[in-house]
Amino acid sequence: MRWGVVGLIAVATVVNYIDRNALAVMWPKISEEIGASKEDYALLVTAFMVAYALGQAAFGKIFDWIGTKLGFAVSIFFWSASIAAHAVAAGLMQFVGARAGLGFSEAGAWPGATKANAEWFPVRERAFAQGIFNAGAALGAIVSAPLIAVLYGALGWKTTFLLVGALGLLWLVPWLALYRSPPRQAAAPAEAEGGETAAADAPAVDIYVPTLRQQLGHRESWGVILSRFFIDPVWWLFVSWLPIYLAETFGFDIKQIGLFGWVPYVGAMIGSLFGGWLSGLLIRLKMPVGLARKLVITLGGAIMLPALIYAARASDPLTAVLIIALVLFGFQIAINNIQTLPGDLFGGKSVGALAGVSGAAAVAGVLITTWLVPVMTQASYAPIFILAAAIVPLSILSVWLLCGRVEPVRAKVAPKE
Repeated sequence: MRWGVVGLIAVATVVNYIDRNALAVMWPKISEEIGASKEDYALLVTAFMVAYALGQAAFGKIFDWIGTKLGFAVSIFFWSASIAAHAVAAGLMQFVGARAGLGFSEAGAWPGATKANAEWFPVRERAFAQGIFNAGAALGAIVSAPLIAVLYGALGWKTTFLLVGALGLLWLVPWLALYRSPPRQAAAPAEAEGGETAAADAPAVDIYVPTLRQQLGHRESWGVILSRFFIDPVWWLFVSWLPIYLAETFGFDIKQIGLFGWVPYVGAMIGSLFGGWLSGLLIRLKMPVGLARKLVITLGGAIMLPALIYAARASDPLTAVLIIALVLFGFQIAINNIQTLPGDLFGGKSVGALAGVSGAAAVAGVLITTWLVPVMTQASYAPIFILAAAIVPLSILSVWLLCGRVEPVRAKVAPKE
């Protein structure tokens, strides 16, 4: 059942990325029709990301409150309605409203995935399970560019938005029919398959379930929050701007974007699975959980940094998308293990809260880079790629300096008088 659950959530992330990428792929033509500029597109990205930040924080608590099954159902119903609403948008502000609704509701997917991961999987398997979720996001990005290009060419942008909105509603049918409560909750000791309990997977009997305010009193929480703040802008730089980068730098139309725009996400999908598998392997080889997570996160950063610098100098589209594929390969190696940390550090009904707050912090970082893109890309995209390279080490250092040994956090005990 747990692999069925992770498979369904991976399919949900495929749909998630088809929905959010649809506007970027079709924007060159939609912008002509509504008379919008690159700054207007930055406004749409901002509306999405601000709502996404609010949604991350809200859905973290919602999933802790109503559970994984209903949490995903609520999130996906409203994001499907929101993407369909793009079909009736006739001007910029109507698109702003539709993007905000989409951002808020789509934000539920990642706190929900982190919570499901902590409920269904022992520590040594969590990064790989997270890799499957994130591979779904990469697969959605792979199929979205050619799929949206084909649908647009055949049906136009309005019908395309309606059709992709229907995908999420179809997903609800197997989810509601098949999902069952996990056989063990996060408050119970995590057992390996075959009835064996691994020492690294067995939390204490009395699980510390802090409030959000108490969580923020632990430096480990800030390690996760700051790491997401610095690293997520790299991913969103390409999710939000890759089609426009290809159009402005190489003169691509929507058909050519469909032919090239999926390539970088193949690297992301491979990185998702590899990063999760590698940390699980290291843990099975008796490496401490914290060291395994940190080494794999560092490996991802070590791949991203030089690739971003080289991408700034790419002079032809094939080289550019292949180097960006390497960037996203490294990103997914790192982010899988960063996103696993809330479940490693906290149990019970506090996993979703930290996942949501760290996701909101990630959005704050993304918003800063979103408004820097129009300013820094007037001549070329090289300056924004160099900036992305510069913030990668800050994410890695946040984990190493603040997350400690990466083990279940204990309540702080007040000193006796």
